Amino acid sequence: MSVHLAAKKGEIAPVVLMPGDPLRAKFIAENNLENIRLVNSVRNIFFYTGTYKDTTITIGASGMGCPSIGIYSYELYNEFDVECIMRIGTCGAYLDSIPLYTVINTETAYSESTYAGTAFNYREDYFQHQGNAFDIINQTAAALNIPVLSGSIHSGDAFYRVDREMPALAKQNKCLAAEMEAFALFANAKYFNKTAAAILTVSDNIITHQVISTEERERSLTTMTQLALEAACRIHEAL
Repeated sequence: MSVHLAAKKGEIAPVVLMPGDPLRAKFIAENNLENIRLVNSVRNIFFYTGTYKDTTITIGASGMGCPSIGIYSYELYNEFDVECIMRIGTCGAYLDSIPLYTVINTETAYSESTYAGTAFNYREDYFQHQGNAFDIINQTAAALNIPVLSGSIHSGDAFYRVDREMPALAKQNKCLAAEMEAFALFANAKYFNKTAAAILTVSDNIITHQVISTEERERSLTTMTQLALEAACRIHEAL
């Protein structure tokens, strides 16, 4: 039992899928896992452990932003012997050519966040995916005939900004989309020499202003979910 997770050792699987929203974690677990057990509900951050095709997987929420996923991923890596965390979240596309529901496999996360510098004295403004999960996700997508974009994303600290233009860091590095968590997850994985990936579904387009509903964010991200679950099985086999 850690400061923020009430699960006991052994109740969290080596591979964890992390949506931001606790209700999305609940929906995915209840509709895809067998023999599920609620192993954490502290602060209503739900974590469920169950089996998918005989592979034990945990699905748990990260909350929003680098500080929140920073806490949970740190404790998972450090106190629960988790080997791989795969963020499964939503993002806003920076290009009008990227339609809603596009799936992105994150290669590099850029950010102005001070998280990594404060936590580990890392001075980089970007971190790449860690370990072999990124490649396994691409291989799994190809096997399932799921179209996936691979590239850089921008992990912003601010959801609302006075300046509505694409941030300079995102523009300079040709980021495909904006989200708020992958940078901290990748930094933690680097620090602990663990595996981390981030699969994102485009839930809105910052240029065209198209957007999917709140209910759709919670319940309709089935392509990303299928890809993540199938990739998790392969990652588990590779551990």
